[in-house]
Order: sequence, then C-alpha cells, then structure tokens
Amino acid sequence: MNAPAAAEPERDPGLQPERTRLAWRRTTLSGTVAAVLAVRTSLHGGVSVAGGIVCALCCGLWLGFLALAHRRIHALSTSAEPRALPPRHATATALLTVGLAVCAAALLF
Repeated sequence: MNAPAAAEPERDPGLQPERTRLAWRRTTLSGTVAAVLAVRTSLHGGVSVAGGIVCALCCGLWLGFLALAHRRIHALSTSAEPRALPPRHATATALLTVGLAVCAAALLF
C-alpha cells in the first residue's frame, strides 16, 4: 500500500529577507565610504583635472549603485515573498562595484 503523499510545507523564509536587506545596507555604506574617500583623495594636495574626472566618475558610479541598492531594499521590505534579483540588475550592480573599485585604485596611483 502506498502512503498518501504528504503536503509540502510552505516555505518559511524566516529572517532571510531581513539579513539580505541588511547586507545591501552594509554594502551601500561601504560604497559610500569608498566614494567619500575618493573625493578626499582627489582633493588632497590640490585639484587636478584628471583627479576631478575620476572623482566625478566615482561619484556617478556610487549614485548608480545607490539607486539599484535602494530598489532592491525596497523590494525586500514591501513583499512577504520578494522576487529574485533580476540578472540585469545583478550584472549592473557587479559592474558598478568593480567600476567603483577601479576608480578608487586610480585615485591612489
């Protein structure tokens, strides 16, 4: 005799959405610190055209990351079952993060 199939329990996300939201906030904070340090570094020892351009690029990348992070944090906080991060947004976030790191490195050298 076959036993009746047990009903699948509903998935309980627990604290996962909150942990993910907090991770996005921490990453946004670290990006903010990197952008502020980039501005400080570009202004240290006088203003140069190249430093100003890299600084402006760094701030633009930070603003792009901030917009994507805000969108994701909002999606995580407004829905009981948030959708997965779209691949397009994941790719953009990764590229913005790498770009911010490259700009920060360029200001150091």
